[in-house]
Amino acid sequence: MKLLKKHILTLPLLLALLLYAGTLDARTRTTRKNLRSIQVPVMAVEQGDSLLADSLAGIDPAAVTIKGFSKRASDSKESFFITNNTEHRMSAVRLLLRYTTMQGELLTQRAVTVPVKLLPGETQLVSIKSFDVQRLFYYYAGPQPRKSATPFQVAYRLTGYDIQVGN
Repeated sequence: MKLLKKHILTLPLLLALLLYAGTLDARTRTTRKNLRSIQVPVMAVEQGDSLLADSLAGIDPAAVTIKGFSKRASDSKESFFITNNTEHRMSAVRLLLRYTTMQGELLTQRAVTVPVKLLPGETQLVSIKSFDVQRLFYYYAGPQPRKSATPFQVAYRLTGYDIQVGN
């Protein structure tokens, strides 16, 4: 009788363990596959834009590199990696961002200042408020949204950076 009671109590435990073991393979995957780090193209100064050309005198366009731009249609922020290619510590990076359709038509253009703390050769992930307040656009190299949205491309021009002096 005692032996029967002992087996009756362990049977539900054994069944629960078997059910749990069966769910281990059906776990939720939280990582994205096929991620790519696409370098954002550097925007060229246009011939007729002498004001911008004058303000860029002495600024090395290769001082920073931007990679991994990301903006989904549902995002209110744009994210990207900034790499400091200089021999100095940077505390801010000023960029001119130009957003275009896939056919090259200008959507908008804006100047942003991105606060950073970058040592020489260091890379940092930054986020800025998106130009797309209505959330109708997505970056073409990112995942395609389920809802109707328009893909866009982005190019940047380095317009300046601050070198950190002292600690």
